[in-house]
Amino acid sequence: MSTTKKIAGAALAAALGVTTLSACGGDAKDTSAGDAPKSTTVTLVSHDSFNVTDAVLKEFETESGYTVKKLKSGDAGAALNQEILTKGSPRGDVFFGVDNTLLSRALDNGIFTPYEAKGLGEVKPEYRLDKEHRVTPVDSGDVCVNYDKQYFADKKIAPPQTLDDLIKPEYKDLLVTENAATSSPGLGFLLASVGKYGEEGWKDYWSKLKANGVEVVDGWEQAYNERFSGSAGGKKAKGDRPLVVSYASSPPVEVLYGEPQPAEAPTGVSTGTCFRQIEFAGLLKGAKNEAGGKALLDFLISKKFQEDMPLQMFVNPVTKDAALPELFTKHGVVVEKPEVVAPETIAENREQWVKTWSSLVVK
Repeated sequence: MSTTKKIAGAALAAALGVTTLSACGGDAKDTSAGDAPKSTTVTLVSHDSFNVTDAVLKEFETESGYTVKKLKSGDAGAALNQEILTKGSPRGDVFFGVDNTLLSRALDNGIFTPYEAKGLGEVKPEYRLDKEHRVTPVDSGDVCVNYDKQYFADKKIAPPQTLDDLIKPEYKDLLVTENAATSSPGLGFLLASVGKYGEEGWKDYWSKLKANGVEVVDGWEQAYNERFSGSAGGKKAKGDRPLVVSYASSPPVEVLYGEPQPAEAPTGVSTGTCFRQIEFAGLLKGAKNEAGGKALLDFLISKKFQEDMPLQMFVNPVTKDAALPELFTKHGVVVEKPEVVAPETIAENREQWVKTWSSLVVK
């Protein structure tokens, strides 16, 4: 989520021309010192792909008394950079969109005020990465290799399922991935290899992957919509690569926005190739409306928002009580054992890993 939005569904929907609760904390009528009324506007700073159903947001606004102003600020990395530059005098009250690949950077720069959101106990423990509650987990998604079902059926070849499979001769010249230096899914796929093979082993893996004909392009849009042979929303495929680094949520999106809508997803997910990304929100230090910001954070992990979120941003809820929509349960996959790398390890090594990766693969 560092250089492009993490969820391919949102990008795919955009490429196809698609525009895609309980009361939560705070009383907008409270007064501060001197009986001056508190602001009834709470500003959410986010990356460009934040979305919520109008009716769900309106319900929060009606019940809380706050009006939400959304300030979208480019991709996740750019949005975070702006908040670091304006530390102490933020542009809003809550920041949404920092993920586990950038989390340590955000925390080390001290841009958040700790707040334990109401309902945090419903968030699955594996997503609560900050014990000081400077950030609140909101969603998760998995970067995974996707495959063109028709290609492998026609060739009578089993699609790959693991990272190890991708370096086998039968998959030579079939994979396209994004540049880890310029793309969030590209970085996620690099981190999957680090999680699987360790600090030294990932380099050998990528040398083998390069020898097996992996193609590298700048970003997800080019990889998925131009080089991948699988369907893009039911449109005739252009590319000749039947394997692409995308997201576990891509097949449900293919069904949702296919023209005509297919009964089954034309693409599948290689579940042994995945890296899990987790997105967080936090109360910005120096926020003008702290009470409103806290109420908004409560809302982001409420059942109402969590159940609305999958079809708005094509991500998974992080709370135990939120149900996935049928589109996800029928056409999506459950990634049981994604690769993970600790945020602090990513922070310490990300720049060098990307430089080394570039020298091995892009040179």
